[in-house]
Amino acid sequence: MNVVAVLRLPLQQDLSGFVGMLQRLQLPHRVSLEGEEQVLWAPDALAADVRELYQRFPDGNADVQLAQDPVGAGLPANAPAPPSLVAQARACKVTASILVVCLVVAGITGLGDNLSTIRWFTFLDFDVQGDYLYFTSLAQGLGEGQWWRLVSPMLLHFGVLHLVMNGLWYWELGKRIELRQGPGTLLGLTLLFSLVSNLAQHYSSGPSLFGGLSGVLYGLLGHVWLYQWLAPNRYFSLPRSVIAMMLIWLVVCLSGVVDQLGFGQIANAAHVGGLLIGCLTGLLGGWLARRKLSA
Repeated sequence: MNVVAVLRLPLQQDLSGFVGMLQRLQLPHRVSLEGEEQVLWAPDALAADVRELYQRFPDGNADVQLAQDPVGAGLPANAPAPPSLVAQARACKVTASILVVCLVVAGITGLGDNLSTIRWFTFLDFDVQGDYLYFTSLAQGLGEGQWWRLVSPMLLHFGVLHLVMNGLWYWELGKRIELRQGPGTLLGLTLLFSLVSNLAQHYSSGPSLFGGLSGVLYGLLGHVWLYQWLAPNRYFSLPRSVIAMMLIWLVVCLSGVVDQLGFGQIANAAHVGGLLIGCLTGLLGGWLARRKLSA
């Protein structure tokens, strides 16, 4: 087996992320300096694979994509085992961080049982008098500088099932966006979708207690769905069954069946608001990506 020069790059090019990915994948390589260049060497049998990996993931932020399909991502069929969950979380820092914060808030609020701590995260502050909650107005809260309340309800969850289901879907959808569009985009979209869905729920139902990531999830769904429609990418695609299932669930919730079955009130306006703004950002982002590819 011969070792060959796979890449020759200028010294100012940062190879640390890509080299870290090769180390996690246990692909043999080394980097040397030759004059004003840095040279990445690898066995000749892996040269084409390593070169293709660099073309696709120059920053090395592709752990989750490789975990889903190492062969399709350009690795040989006998590639090492996919990255662990910890490695995936490191590659998707924003996705993982949002979920960790939700877990912390769930602990602080007792999964919705501790009213004294729940009020820190609700859309409107409230006082408890007997069996009733008395909410302050939105204008009063914003006037007192409580701007965080516009997005903080996404961190609240009421029960283990609520937290687990929302967490699993956020992991599935969030990591796709973070890996393709970057952590900053995912964080911005998460905050935007939370803001719009919370406002939609507030103006639909009036002062009330609501929370959860579900409005954000429908925003992420709409974004991924229409972005992929305009600018297809195999790792950004969602099975049609997943899209259909979430849309059917939305319709079922809107019908009121879930409320009648005793599963609690559903924040339908938040779901619809999140989906609509997500479709809008997906159309805009997909159009820009398509225009960039055709330029």
